Amino acid sequence: MANRKRVLAVLVGLLGVVLLAGACHKKKIAAPPPPAPPPKPAAPTVTLTAEPSTIEKGQSSTLSWTSTNATSLNLQPGIGSVQAQGSTTVTPQESTTYTITATGPGGTATASARVTVTTPPPPPPPPAPTVSEEELFNRNIKDAFFDFDKSTIRPDASQALTADADFLKQHPDIKFTIEGHCDERGSEEYNLGLGDRRANAAKNFLVNLGVSADRITTISYGKDRPFCTEHNETCWQQNRRAHLVYGTESKQ
Repeated sequence: MANRKRVLAVLVGLLGVVLLAGACHKKKIAAPPPPAPPPKPAAPTVTLTAEPSTIEKGQSSTLSWTSTNATSLNLQPGIGSVQAQGSTTVTPQESTTYTITATGPGGTATASARVTVTTPPPPPPPPAPTVSEEELFNRNIKDAFFDFDKSTIRPDASQALTADADFLKQHPDIKFTIEGHCDERGSEEYNLGLGDRRANAAKNFLVNLGVSADRITTISYGKDRPFCTEHNETCWQQNRRAHLVYGTESKQ
């Protein structure tokens, strides 16, 4: 009986040891995982526009920008620190590229906008002063001079009248009068006839060169309207002439 009790006690003890060992095994807990790293700061973003992007010298353009995740923004050239979003007016004197730099915990970002400056075309030149046909006539037409008591076209008169004809053919609407003049020697009646012959000699010369006869009126003033009033050959030579005048006159 006593042996049975001892055996039973031993078995109970062994069972307790086994149970205790199992209990100790179950209480062992695995180590927790390490904590997750903190999230990386978001990278900044930034945009920049210029409106208008092309201007004439002296005009202005507006720069506008927006940004995210930035703690500071710097706009160059010439502007410096700016707010997270905004706009400013610039008036560059030459084509310029503007760049904005956004800085934040997540790094940096940049954006650019170019303003192209053009030079306005020069103003058109003032209109040329209008020159009337009469002014052109007076500038270009030359008289034909004659020898004493003659109505023959001499070489210098031929040269002058040829140049006159060239001008007159380029201006076909101009009508004109050829005045015949004489020096003071001789009677009034004789000089009126001589002046008439000189005027018609000049007319016929021009007509032969292609100037229409219906554009030409002739008149003789004889010695009544001298160009020079001195009494010598130098002065008389200036008065012996066929004088071309713009417009037409009635014969007297």
